[in-house]
Amino acid sequence: MIKTRITELLGVERPIVQGGMQRVGVAELASAVSNAGGFGILTALTQPSPEALKEEISRCRQMTDKPFGVNITVFPTMNSPDYVGYARACIDSDIRIVETAGTAAVRDIWKILQEAGLKIIHKCTSVRHSISAEKYGVDAISIDGFECAGHPGEDDIPGLVLIPAAANKVSIPLIASGGFSDGRGLVAALALGAEGINMGTRFCATREAPIHDNVKQKYIENDERGTYLIFRSFKNTARVGKSEISEQVVRILDKPDAKFEDVAALVSGEAGAELLKSGDLSKGVFWASMAQGLIDDIPSVEELMDRIMNDAETIIAKNSLI
Repeated sequence: MIKTRITELLGVERPIVQGGMQRVGVAELASAVSNAGGFGILTALTQPSPEALKEEISRCRQMTDKPFGVNITVFPTMNSPDYVGYARACIDSDIRIVETAGTAAVRDIWKILQEAGLKIIHKCTSVRHSISAEKYGVDAISIDGFECAGHPGEDDIPGLVLIPAAANKVSIPLIASGGFSDGRGLVAALALGAEGINMGTRFCATREAPIHDNVKQKYIENDERGTYLIFRSFKNTARVGKSEISEQVVRILDKPDAKFEDVAALVSGEAGAELLKSGDLSKGVFWASMAQGLIDDIPSVEELMDRIMNDAETIIAKNSLI
């Protein structure tokens, strides 16, 4: 057994956290992760309203009696979702731990959650933001290296440097995120100063993930080079899986006068949702990390987590003899 401050904070047996992924972090996946001894996370903004989030929390509780949390990510947008309403839904539903991410406006959400006694894990892509979050009283940091899917920030610092750099500067527990998928990664994260790992792409390639099999197969087909970085010119870098559509997006955005409107239809959330549901990779883009290079099967969540823990414990035992 690997016990850390993260397992104690989350009340779980294994230091493995499921990423809060849009349209993927639903009850089926979150409950499977929690039932396997990790920490499952529902994604608030996957639900159309705070009331719908309450219903999803209730549905998840019917599937597991183990701890799970909710992700609230604050995006820069003209038509903001009811972030306060989602936070209140977590409080009203007796959620104990919330993962947050996004812009500085998330501090307003922190205050609401902290006043209600909830614990906060904040996802950061830099050391300086980790330090700031600790000063504001969050309880743990999920530090997201450049290898990650989604938005890796603009500093381009990979986990091998970012994780220990953050561990050197914060005193609260640290979760390593970005490119993790197996027992070797877990041991490496612990050695670098983290006390657990967060996995997104690897959990997408499991049987319980609410994703079409065509997309799961693409995670296997793509190797460690199978991602593109888009939106760099807009200072909103995003890492997506390699496909004909993402290649098209890259070609369009490589033009000197390219605007977001030129690719909006290809990268919209609605298009991505249709892709995940239908398996038609021509519908849009899908999030993926460099961990694709380490994915070669579609196990159940329990099988995956058993494998990770067994491999990690074997590595630790072997190297303790050196």
